[in-house]
Amino acid sequence: QVQLVESGGGAVQAGGSLRLSCAASSRTFRRYGMGWFRQAPGKAREFVAAITWNGVTIPYADSVKGRFTISRDNAKNTVYLQMNSLKPEDTAVYYCAADERVDLLKMGESKYWGQGTLVTVSS
Repeated sequence: QVQLVESGGGAVQAGGSLRLSCAASSRTFRRYGMGWFRQAPGKAREFVAAITWNGVTIPYADSVKGRFTISRDNAKNTVYLQMNSLKPEDTAVYYCAADERVDLLKMGESKYWGQGTLVTVSS
């Protein structure tokens, strides 16, 4: 069982930056691929970024490519999402996900999910 807790969300103006963190409870954290998803009001949840257990990044969503960076620290059981040059359309609840299978992770069919953290970007 893996528990995921996101933090770092908040309100920021367009062009600003935030770093989201997701802390995992499992001692086997290093076995899991980790991902970030987001859900804007009235929209479906969408993939943002993912990283394999050994630090290889999966191609980012086109909407965030070049602005967002995913990373992980296996010693701290934590995955990060650095978000730069934020836009109002980045406003959403951001969710952390974990799965041993990266294919399921990217499809949004992960076994484990966090509760989400809200990011609000004003123009």
